[in-house]
Amino acid sequence: MQITMIRHLPTEWNKKTWLQGRRDIGLSQVSDEQAKGIEMNQKILDELAPFDLVIASTLQRTHQTAALYGYSCEADGLVDELDFGPFEGIPKNVLIEKHGNIWIENPKELVLGESLQNLEDRIVQFLNKYSEFSNLLVFGHGSWIRAMLSYAKYGDINNMNKVEVLNNSCHTLIMNPRVKREREC
Repeated sequence: MQITMIRHLPTEWNKKTWLQGRRDIGLSQVSDEQAKGIEMNQKILDELAPFDLVIASTLQRTHQTAALYGYSCEADGLVDELDFGPFEGIPKNVLIEKHGNIWIENPKELVLGESLQNLEDRIVQFLNKYSEFSNLLVFGHGSWIRAMLSYAKYGDINNMNKVEVLNNSCHTLIMNPRVKREREC
């Protein structure tokens, strides 16, 4: 199975480093630099196509990003961003100040608006649900993509916060029972 994941384009909250989580925040105006990033990623997507299925979370920022790429997608709540609970709408550094070492070294111990174990469970459910597909394109969120990358490489999500996934970044995983590889687009 090949899974190509694109993190949604920036929102005003991203620019302020505020955690969005399940808040349904729309995209900011697309800059010229971001438009060039879409063009560069689109060339890579053209090489990876055709996709069996294009999926996005239930949140508008992923659908808006997909539309800017020229895709319509199927919504799936398994791809939704981590629910940050009381940390939504505040700067990420507040979360790190409160839970820093656990957030970095063992996030599965944390419960925010949802447990991070639940995030890992959603990753596993996603992989099982779409296991019959060979080539997926997913428009997702930072925590979800980082969790997927960690899970693919290490078998759990505990290294997810040691990885940076920028807005509009593209990551491709090739997964099968014997080989797990990551390629940054």
